[in-house]
This record gives sequence, C-alpha cells and structure tokens, in this order.
Amino acid sequence: MMVLDLQQLAGIVGHEVAVSDWVVVTQDRIDAFANATDDHQWIHVDAQRAKAEAPFGTTIAHGFLTLSLLSPLMRDAINVDGLRMTLNYGLNRVRFVSPVPSGSRIRARIALGKVDDIGDSTQATWNVTIEREGSDKPCVVAEWLVRYYKR
Repeated sequence: MMVLDLQQLAGIVGHEVAVSDWVVVTQDRIDAFANATDDHQWIHVDAQRAKAEAPFGTTIAHGFLTLSLLSPLMRDAINVDGLRMTLNYGLNRVRFVSPVPSGSRIRARIALGKVDDIGDSTQATWNVTIEREGSDKPCVVAEWLVRYYKR
C-alpha cells in the first residue's frame, strides 16, 4: 500500500501512483448487487440463460458494480495520511469499456490527474482504470474526484 500525505500529492500529478491487488468478482457478489439495486437483468443473474444466449458464455457484472468497487480498490492501494475525512465528490467521466464475466479477477491502476486547493479541502482528480486479468481492454475507465479534509 502506498502511504501519502497531502503535501506529496502535487509532486505526483501525471504519474501512476498505485496498482491495487486483484479482486474476484464472484456470482455471489453480482447477485448481492442485483438484490441491492433491484437490477435483476438476466445477463447478470441467470447463469443458464447467459450460457446459452449471452455472447460471453456466462453472466457478467453490472457496470455499476464494477464502478462501485473503485472505493475498496483505492482504499487498499493508497492511504492519504493525516486526514479528518475523505469524501467521494463524484465522477467527471466514466466509460464501461468491456464486460467483467462472473469469476473474473479485476484490479485498479491509479494515476493522479490533478490536485486543487478548494479552501477547506484538497480535491484530487484520480484517473482510474479497472482491468480484468487476461484481457487487453480495460473494463472501466473513470475520472474520479475525491476531497480530502485535514485534521
């Protein structure tokens, strides 16, 4: 895990900062997300139908499930030290580039795009690419805004 403080952020803009560990996207996780969001489209939850009809031969994770994994992937790869609070401020741009079949391993490549002083906080724009093991294409590409509040 990369441990940083706010003063270090300006010096690493434009660089890849960390790569997370691999995370397995299981069918149980996909099903739990479907239940939490009430999105039970067959491509995500019906393994038999997906095997017969889907172009991937299996179920795939919801794009929003993969996107929601940004938080734990980032948390496990980078720690910004000395903070009172960290706030997810939103996303500027997100693309769901390729599917995440059930059972896939994914990880995040995290680069710092920009740092801004917002007065009571520091806003970092993280350029995050979620990749799937064995795939040439990324699964998700996102520009994510995170605000950091000093103690």
